[in-house]
Amino acid sequence: MTPHDAVPWLDRTWRLRRVDDLPVWSLSCLYVRKGYRRRGVTAQLIAAALEAARRAGAPALEAYPFDAAVSPSASGSGYASTFARAGFKVVARRAPARPIMRHDLSGSARHASFPA
Repeated sequence: MTPHDAVPWLDRTWRLRRVDDLPVWSLSCLYVRKGYRRRGVTAQLIAAALEAARRAGAPALEAYPFDAAVSPSASGSGYASTFARAGFKVVARRAPARPIMRHDLSGSARHASFPA
């Protein structure tokens, strides 16, 4: 997780390029080792990333997950459903299975919470 400008390859990838001029931070990759998947690890990583971005003063955190409801596939960027449960909203969808999702952090004191 880092400011979007620190990850120039995002703007070179047509489906992930910048949506607007907001200086968002990007969570571009998540990896959970096999054997630890489906245990809530990704949700906790997302919650930690939100907290770190909040502390850094980021106005929003953006993610590029895979939408398994559109097409089943493995993902190194997490699944859209997990990000949606954390309060992320789709802000663009240039490819059906790859939404750009964003969590607004401006003035937000709330924390991401996930069902157990």
